[in-house]
Amino acid sequence: MAELFAKARTPLPGLDLAQVRHHLRGGHPAKAEAIAARHIGGPAARMLWPYLSLCWLMMGDARVGWLDGDPLYSATFDLDISDAELTALADVLRSLHRMKAPYPEQSVRGRTQTDRQLFFHPDPAIQAARAKVSAAVALYIEGLPKSDLTHPLRSLPRNQSIRCEGSWSVRLAGDGHHHSHTHVLGWISSALYVALPDSDDTGNLALGAPPPELELPLQPYRHFEPKVGRLALFPSTMWHCTEPFAAGERLTIAFDVKLPAA
Repeated sequence: MAELFAKARTPLPGLDLAQVRHHLRGGHPAKAEAIAARHIGGPAARMLWPYLSLCWLMMGDARVGWLDGDPLYSATFDLDISDAELTALADVLRSLHRMKAPYPEQSVRGRTQTDRQLFFHPDPAIQAARAKVSAAVALYIEGLPKSDLTHPLRSLPRNQSIRCEGSWSVRLAGDGHHHSHTHVLGWISSALYVALPDSDDTGNLALGAPPPELELPLQPYRHFEPKVGRLALFPSTMWHCTEPFAAGERLTIAFDVKLPAA
């Protein structure tokens, strides 16, 4: 594999990303870091930040605390949303899950994800939920540490209107889960729990879990226990996944906050 990479004379971001993954899988985080670091400050930086996090974790480098937060740049908000509002919202979301299988290249395993911008839907239940989560996002942004112009989360302006890069719903069934992934086109990512299985096994949200195909000896930073009406927020460059659960329905809304204009 190294010989094939060596034949490529132009350092394309996609090719460098493949090399980073190759070196991480092979247990060579310093080599992976050297390749990823040369893109920081450039247009491909957000694509490589999550892999620098893995490199620094494997190397025991303190910069991982700067990147992902110490304490972690994550928060939960239990929204002021009534049982009746949640029931109405769940009914609308179920009506939008018409697919019989996930779209290719999605992180969903074991049910479906809606396809269009959910928060553009005119239904009053969806628009009411949008208003509540926007207020929580504003509180999250307000609570971030001071600005750092070299940081992918803290470097961006905080005085702009909150807009979404994408918004969707996920409906999982028994043994359903999300493969570990990131949303590097966004600034802040989320999970709002609308309906959960009627059991203690509801599929925790794990932050910091590396993609399983890399076979890295790393554990998640933190687990969030789902609760109906709870919103979890975290940086879009942070690895995250939904762990499998045994049975029932797990219905969520997710969105990415759009990167503010510099």
